[in-house]
Amino acid sequence: MRADTLARAAVAALEDIKGRDIVVLDVRKLTSLFDKVVVVSADSTRQIRALASHLQVKVKALGARIQGVEGERAADWVLVDLGSVIVHIMLPAVRKYYNLEELWAPPRARRRRASAPASH
Repeated sequence: MRADTLARAAVAALEDIKGRDIVVLDVRKLTSLFDKVVVVSADSTRQIRALASHLQVKVKALGARIQGVEGERAADWVLVDLGSVIVHIMLPAVRKYYNLEELWAPPRARRRRASAPASH
């Protein structure tokens, strides 16, 4: 299954269970390990587990394969590896702390922010 199709299916599954602040990042120029990173927030560890479970059911129904799942026990951050798409389901505080959106931002976007003139 194409990464774009898989990412759209993942977003739809996450929206079904009220995942918040869903961001899809295209990281093909940054790594050859996967094509897309999906980051989503959940309000509780219970919701994180529900999102991860629902996501797995939905993508399996489409014929996609789950490569692995990490973090289900603590459930403050669960990673679901769909091969070409990696999904991070996180509590807001954990998401803010690790700031994956900044980590996976294209290098040019990071440089632009770093070289922005300082306000005086």
